[in-house]
Amino acid sequence: MPPHPAPRHFALLPAAGVGTRMGADCPKQYLSVHGRPLLWHALRAFERHPAIARVHVVLSADDAWWARFAWDEFGKLTVLRCGGATRAESVRNGLAALGPSVSEQDWILVHDAARPCLTQILLSRLLDQLADDPVGGLLAVPVADTLKRAGTDGRVAATVDRAGLWAAQTPQMFRYGLLFEALRRVGDDVTDEAGAVEAMGLKPRLIEGERRNLKVTFPADLELAARLLEREG
Repeated sequence: MPPHPAPRHFALLPAAGVGTRMGADCPKQYLSVHGRPLLWHALRAFERHPAIARVHVVLSADDAWWARFAWDEFGKLTVLRCGGATRAESVRNGLAALGPSVSEQDWILVHDAARPCLTQILLSRLLDQLADDPVGGLLAVPVADTLKRAGTDGRVAATVDRAGLWAAQTPQMFRYGLLFEALRRVGDDVTDEAGAVEAMGLKPRLIEGERRNLKVTFPADLELAARLLEREG
């Protein structure tokens, strides 16, 4: 029998959200950093990496912002206008659209559209350490701060033990067949792909990331991302 082809790696960036916590006049993935939208920087990390076969961005069907920017230099890029009301729905719709062009064993790397500072070194670390993993996994960083649980009165209700706690990042990397089945089973009640895989009774592997791989959520995050990208050149 001929050997099975080596699994390929595909990036999928859900970008159908509006980012209301930024208080901006456009969806946050289109906010400008060094003259380019956040989404441009997020896509560029995958465009540059030789192990990534294709890069897919999932937009809402009525996204009017995408056409305002130039994307010509992204030779690996495919635009999918099938975004949903939630992240889980957007990823699930994107995976459904990919079905004819991928195999069950191909790797899917889901990445936040507003996480612009992913480095080539960090991406390679994720790919290398999960290459033979039976489940897949995600970038994450150990929680360093003391955590407080708030009560309804706005006061501290409890201090949470941070031992063993990690803050999830992206990319989150799973086999196409496993991830699609997990998201179909769990519906929209998860905030990341690892949560859907966990709901199947599996244990994704934690790959230590870097704090510089931040997600832009508030205005101050945008300033920090600009400084980090400037330092990278």
